[in-house]
Amino acid sequence: MATDTCEFKKVFPEFADDNQYPPAQIEYWGRIAELRLNADRWGNLLTHGKYLFVAHNIALSAQAVAAANQGSSVLQSTGLIAGKSVGDVSISYDTGASNEEGGGNYNLTRYGRELLRLARIVGIGGAQLLSADTTVPYLGETW
Repeated sequence: MATDTCEFKKVFPEFADDNQYPPAQIEYWGRIAELRLNADRWGNLLTHGKYLFVAHNIALSAQAVAAANQGSSVLQSTGLIAGKSVGDVSISYDTGASNEEGGGNYNLTRYGRELLRLARIVGIGGAQLLSADTTVPYLGETW
């Protein structure tokens, strides 16, 4: 199922600029999402999860483009900034409050954090594999 770039941009209007966020980039990350997200496990949340995956990756790409435009290396790994000082003024944030434990690069965008939280929810519990003619006891249904 191809990513509907028009629908994606309606859901996430912050990515509406085709020059900054080309449809080809959205489609590319949508194809990767299809490979990474198990449709059976995600069920009705698949499109939302896919859009979060796309948003996370194109946001990271935009950060790399911005760094390159400022003359910074896109090869250098960055993380969340917890504090900054300019002259006598400083500000810091409690980044631990919004980070997902063990989230790795998914903590670098709000989309990645939401995707990770959702992935942990849809991944809860076991999956039972049944043959096509198996009757589930208690449900009386054939799967």
